[in-house]
Amino acid sequence: MSNQPILPSPETSETVEPVLQKGDVGPSGDWRRFWDPGVLGRLLALVLIFTFFAFAVQGGSFYKLRNLESVLRQSAVYATAALGMTMIIIAGGIDLSIGSVIALTGVVVAWVLTLPQSVSAAPAGSSPANYWIHDWPVLLPCLAVLAGVGAATLAGLLNGLFCVGLRIVPFVVTLGTMMIYRGLAKIIAQERPIYPPASWLSGLMDPTLTTQSPQRWMLLPPGVWLLLLAAVVAAVMLRYTRLGRHIYAVGSNAETARLCGVSVGRTKIIVYTLGGFFGGLAGLMEFSWIGGVGIPTTATGYELAIIAAVVIGGGSLSGGEGSILGSLIGALIITVLSMGGQQMGWPRPVQEMAIGAILIGAVALDYWQRRWRRKE
Repeated sequence: MSNQPILPSPETSETVEPVLQKGDVGPSGDWRRFWDPGVLGRLLALVLIFTFFAFAVQGGSFYKLRNLESVLRQSAVYATAALGMTMIIIAGGIDLSIGSVIALTGVVVAWVLTLPQSVSAAPAGSSPANYWIHDWPVLLPCLAVLAGVGAATLAGLLNGLFCVGLRIVPFVVTLGTMMIYRGLAKIIAQERPIYPPASWLSGLMDPTLTTQSPQRWMLLPPGVWLLLLAAVVAAVMLRYTRLGRHIYAVGSNAETARLCGVSVGRTKIIVYTLGGFFGGLAGLMEFSWIGGVGIPTTATGYELAIIAAVVIGGGSLSGGEGSILGSLIGALIITVLSMGGQQMGWPRPVQEMAIGAILIGAVALDYWQRRWRRKE
């Protein structure tokens, strides 16, 4: 590109810089985004939905401490994966493979924890298996974390490389990798659950306040603290770094961003890699949530709930809009609806219909907001 400065267009009297800042992605703009009326409106919706179930569920059990802790634990998997999905959707992409990535992470973690024995459980009546974890109770789980999250991150990287290198729409690419990663998880697990010995990884999502757990001093399960830490890091990156500004710019107008010197391809690859990384963290939580077992068929359908959490939280499928806080609220809304429906005895299809209706409403709201802005 030329070193000459970009001058305002005679027709619009605007420089390209305001386009790159679409959505108020600078520090001051992000402060306004944090208190955006849309985010506050979704927070109010969460409060109203929770209040409805608090009165509707008999016995007042819905707002008891045990249930509140269960809401946080159940929403942690969706919310953690939604951190990466938020970045992908802001950049104008989509990732249908996230559920398979979560399953792949859990299977890889369980496989490493069973080394050097077979991935299957020891036969009944046989001598106890001599797993490495018996000699390395701390080190081997750490290696399992690196292997599981590393596999998920690599899966995200491949998604980005395929989208950019093959120039195929992300929907098609990730639909294909969704089946590839799920198949790989089944191959590693030999199409059956892997039952590794107990380790500290199995306790990431264990309740704390409502049990006599030695982790009671932490107030919240370790997995929830991991989610909060990851959310802060993701929010700071989106709001106050050059990469964050580039992500919003690419999602707002990729061609304009390219003309302004933004490496669109590299940004998309980084975004999908981060999506895989956060999917790996979600896979660790799912591994603990289902009892420390590597199940290759777990997290089936999670991709729809995770995408719904981002969209309900204000993310636009057209790109250029979305926030970490909004996605966390969206994940909580989905979890509260699911748990409230279960405790009220709603059939599973009715719960899915309710979530689908809210998703359609969120997309419609986004559409009308965009039309209103164009009129202004």
